[in-house]
Amino acid sequence: MSGLFITRICPADAREMAELLNQIIAIGGTTAFLNPLTSAEIQDWMTSAGPAGVGFVARKGDGQMVGFQWVDPHPTLGEGVAQIASFVRPGAMGIGIGSQLFDATRDATRALGYAWIDATIRADNESGLTYYQSRGFEAYRTDPDARLSDGRRVGKISKRYDLV
Repeated sequence: MSGLFITRICPADAREMAELLNQIIAIGGTTAFLNPLTSAEIQDWMTSAGPAGVGFVARKGDGQMVGFQWVDPHPTLGEGVAQIASFVRPGAMGIGIGSQLFDATRDATRALGYAWIDATIRADNESGLTYYQSRGFEAYRTDPDARLSDGRRVGKISKRYDLV
């Protein structure tokens, strides 16, 4: 997509990130988040990860944020493993935003010394599964009984991208 700018996430982006993510949550069906998030909660992601977390935002030439991607240490898979979250504004998918975000995220994650990236996706999120597969992620675990916070069973598929 021409006119797309990829920049490193900073605390000033949190309000727009929350707005974009809340649009996706309101539509439903593609994220494990079920309740709207505040900019303070988004800033907490950045703060809690410290220097081990990194992310990027995608903006159109007019400055509108059309996507963001974030990685930080995976809480249970041990050192060297990052977890990734990717969000693209509804209506803007399929025009290269995710590709450009991942190029920046992959390089930065590798520079931080991670060995691989985990993407755990709702099993009913076909666009998310397709996106990560198209980036080279490979399935390594499935959990057909995974539930959302409201108790709905949606299953999850975990995919990995090796950096080394």
